Amino acid sequence: MKILVTGGAGFIGSHIVDILIENGHDVSILDNLSTGNEKNLNSKAKFIKGDILDKNLDLTGFDCVIHEAAQINVRTSIEDPVFDANINILGIVNILKKMKENGVKKIIFSSSVATVGEPEYLPVDENHTLKPLSPYGLSKVCAEEYIKLYNKFYGTEYCILRYANVYGERQDPLGEAGVISIFIDKMKKGEQPVIYGDGNQTRDFVNVKDVARANLMALNWKNETVNICSGKEISINELFKIISSEHGFNLDPIYECGRDGEIYSIYMDYSKAKTLGWIPEVELKNGIKEI
Repeated sequence: MKILVTGGAGFIGSHIVDILIENGHDVSILDNLSTGNEKNLNSKAKFIKGDILDKNLDLTGFDCVIHEAAQINVRTSIEDPVFDANINILGIVNILKKMKENGVKKIIFSSSVATVGEPEYLPVDENHTLKPLSPYGLSKVCAEEYIKLYNKFYGTEYCILRYANVYGERQDPLGEAGVISIFIDKMKKGEQPVIYGDGNQTRDFVNVKDVARANLMALNWKNETVNICSGKEISINELFKIISSEHGFNLDPIYECGRDGEIYSIYMDYSKAKTLGWIPEVELKNGIKEI
């Protein structure tokens, strides 16, 4: 299959590219390298330095687009919602428009647990009400709805993957990284990591290799919205202890005030993914050892 991965030089996108190539697919990468890294590029993929907002984007010949390119910083979305919407909403609209014009039949979209907001029940399944707490989360909801409309109007097939907190190799601790990458980077430098809030807030962490495998499998999933997660919750304090133990780090964290737009506690249900043949395989402690 001929596949375009937008954001394929990024943390998650590059792992998706790798597993697609390992499984014999013809892969191209579209990335403007604003946050992606050339070091992440797979030499067996064709690299197109370009932007998802390009009105002249040519998607001729592709069978599927895996859309990973995004503005992912929650704080940035709160401070500059226009910037966030320009990339995350207008970007997906442009991709869908170009797919229609060029006869691309399917899109696999990276959505987020941020679409949910504070959960009404746990674990969160795919039917949970969507009440995002940030413009970032709202942009993902808008993108999901545009994708469904294109399916309704033009028959564009889709698979929406709602990721939990993704962690793993290649995650940049200096960008809008996950807390695991930031903690590890600080500990390696002998610096005290910062925990925002009391540390009792919980998250669901899923390894990037499991996420990449879900994208590979989603090539055969039709018009589905699927949680991709570990199905387990862990507090930030517990997480800190696990990483400290792994790295022999003996300093305490620094606690600061919590931040707007962030969910207090959440974890997700992957029962639907399981019915489709996917389950998470990388245990958190093992995944941390690989970073």
